[in-house]
Amino acid sequence: MTHDTDPTHNADAPHGAGTHQPQTEGQQPPHDAPAAEAAATAETGAEPSDRIAELEAEVAAMREKWMRAEAEMQNLRTRTKREIEDARQYATQKFARDVVEAAENLKRALASLPAPTEHEDGILKSMREGIESTERSFMGILERNGIVAVDAHGKPFDANLHQAMAEQHSDEHAAGTVMQAWTPAWTLHGRLLKPAMVVVSKGHA
Repeated sequence: MTHDTDPTHNADAPHGAGTHQPQTEGQQPPHDAPAAEAAATAETGAEPSDRIAELEAEVAAMREKWMRAEAEMQNLRTRTKREIEDARQYATQKFARDVVEAAENLKRALASLPAPTEHEDGILKSMREGIESTERSFMGILERNGIVAVDAHGKPFDANLHQAMAEQHSDEHAAGTVMQAWTPAWTLHGRLLKPAMVVVSKGHA
């Protein structure tokens, strides 16, 4: 019998040595996994907690930018709405200024008529009543459209509403008081349309 056929050829080999399989190329033993993770962390240069903090900071920054942009957009919407409303209300400002001239002319027409008397002429009486009725109707139309006459007589002089045409001494009116108003102050939706033409008291002589 030759050496190759000797049944005791592998008898002295360690148990299981004949079943050992060679390690596949590229595979690492399980005990090397933590080392691989450590190497990956080292390559990124940051711990997971540091990366989370970085992401949270980015989210906070983006949220702040979004809130700022939203606030600016809301301000723009509010400003645009106000400008549109102003344009709607005051687009007729020039026309309204011309209209109040007609109202003042009606007032002057009434003032030019003689004072009513018990036996005045019927035509004169009818003319006065007609002008008064027209003036009341006209003033009602103006007020419904935001045009208001503000009487200045007897009120303290206000440079925002009054234009002083003259100053006079007066024993009846304190200094700085409007003692005579030639025209009222006109406003359009609360905004001055035309100042009152007034005479201001200088007080006692």
